[in-house]
Amino acid sequence: MKGILGQKLGMTAIYGELGTQIPVTAVYVGGNKVVGKRTQERDGYTALIVGFGEQKIHRLNKPALGFLKKQGLITDEQEQTEKTVRHLREFRMNAEELESFEVGQELKAAEMFNLGEKIDISGKSKGRGFTGVMKRHNFSGTKASHGVHEFFRHGGSIGCATYPARVFKNKKMPGQHGNTRTTLQNILIAGILEEENIVLLRGGLPGANGGVLEIKKAIKARRS
Repeated sequence: MKGILGQKLGMTAIYGELGTQIPVTAVYVGGNKVVGKRTQERDGYTALIVGFGEQKIHRLNKPALGFLKKQGLITDEQEQTEKTVRHLREFRMNAEELESFEVGQELKAAEMFNLGEKIDISGKSKGRGFTGVMKRHNFSGTKASHGVHEFFRHGGSIGCATYPARVFKNKKMPGQHGNTRTTLQNILIAGILEEENIVLLRGGLPGANGGVLEIKKAIKARRS
């Protein structure tokens, strides 16, 4: 399950060979670096730890600082002047694949993914605050005539009377909308700009511009 991190830049459009317009989201993937490994003997599973982005070293908390020092990515002389990775993520993979990576190695999108390949994207969706059932769950609402009074956008009855005399769990009701981890599967790689470290992915992606996305091999890849 190879993967890297990226920063959502925004949407644009490109044109295919037949002149068809393809909506794409541009994702910046430069600066991905291997910062550690999880092994079966020490951790009970195997995974690659990838770092992305940058921040001043003095902003790290002590666990993160100690971890990066242990990996040899930060020295005492660098603490006050230089920068280090900002985001850390783990990508599960088997032991054979894990051996092909080294700590400190830079990960390139062009080396891990191919043009036309299907991938999975994970990120945090935009937060929309407290919303009603029509916006949150796509309810149709109530008819707007014949005696309906101030119940046009309500959800209707939510429970029973005598039995079971309660509201069932997971009832679709108003509440917090968005601001949660979202995954889209089988997203097409429409373009890879190696020099700019940008990947063009077909369609819209979760989150606002500037948000961090996980780009992984498709777990349920299907033929187009």
